[in-house]
Amino acid sequence: MMDRFVFPGLTTRVVFGSGTLVKAEEEVRRLGHGRALVLSTPHQKADAERLAAALGDLSADVFAEAAMHTPVEITERAVAAFRASGAGAVVSLGGGSTTGLGKAIAVRTGADQVVIPTTYAGSEMTDILGETAAGEKTTRRSPDIRPETVIYDVDLTLTLPVGLTVTSAMNAIAHAMEAFYAPDRNPVIELMARDALVAFRDGLPRLIADPHDAAARAKALYAAWCCSTALGYVSMALHHKLAHVFGGSFDTPHADTHAILLPYTTAFNEAAVPALLAPIADTFGGGSAGGGLWDFATAVGAPTSLAAIGIEEADLDRAAEIAVKNAYANPRPIDRGSIRDLLQAAWEGRRPEA
Repeated sequence: MMDRFVFPGLTTRVVFGSGTLVKAEEEVRRLGHGRALVLSTPHQKADAERLAAALGDLSADVFAEAAMHTPVEITERAVAAFRASGAGAVVSLGGGSTTGLGKAIAVRTGADQVVIPTTYAGSEMTDILGETAAGEKTTRRSPDIRPETVIYDVDLTLTLPVGLTVTSAMNAIAHAMEAFYAPDRNPVIELMARDALVAFRDGLPRLIADPHDAAARAKALYAAWCCSTALGYVSMALHHKLAHVFGGSFDTPHADTHAILLPYTTAFNEAAVPALLAPIADTFGGGSAGGGLWDFATAVGAPTSLAAIGIEEADLDRAAEIAVKNAYANPRPIDRGSIRDLLQAAWEGRRPEA
């Protein structure tokens, strides 16, 4: 008999396909707005300006200062720009940095959001906002944070560099991994997580061989949607906590950090709930979920060591202290010693034991 569960239902409208970027104007108007502020990182400013031009009179302006980990000082400038523009909505074009900025504006102003992701990292379907201030990243959840519409355009991912393709995909897989043992897990999200694992397993090697493979890009973007939905509708635990520790306190690259930690956080919790993480071992082999993910990460060229992204061994003590400072739910009890051991393995890049 299936365990009892609650499925809250999906509330975000999704437009998926190739060439769907042209739907942005229609989606903003559908939300009842006549002006929208277009957001991006400095790197994607030219793309944001082209989108703003395509929106015509609907575009209020472009704000192209989004940054990793959503620094509060940038958000404050963006909110001022939003209010000065007279817009009622934001259109966030880019990866997690831009999506996070749009959410930060929305929760402060009540703006509606149309999100157009260009990576696989997967924060667009969630009610989660992580912000950084004074060298520490904090996270909150609220219905006001969840975007109203997400437009997935496969064409926008065709030029995504292979390195970012791989790390953002591993970032997405982390959402699926934690969904399997979440206390509020349900069979709908579990099915999506299983489907995503297979899609990434089969799609990433094809994209490494041919980054312009449209069918493989569609498979990967579909998987990203599944993983983002998992992140947005069930609780996350140790993995995401540690990723926020390194991102907020050590300013490490977001997707790389997730990719590196994933095999180790998986192995840590696999010791407590091996049956719940069995779908990962079944998908990737390797004799265990943690080992299988390490093997897959190595095969696709993902980073596997914290040392490779600038973390010093001396930093691990501080990271472990931050990680256990506040209590949070996790399948396996957390203490400073066990987390320090996990981080040592991740710093060295050792394959997790089965």
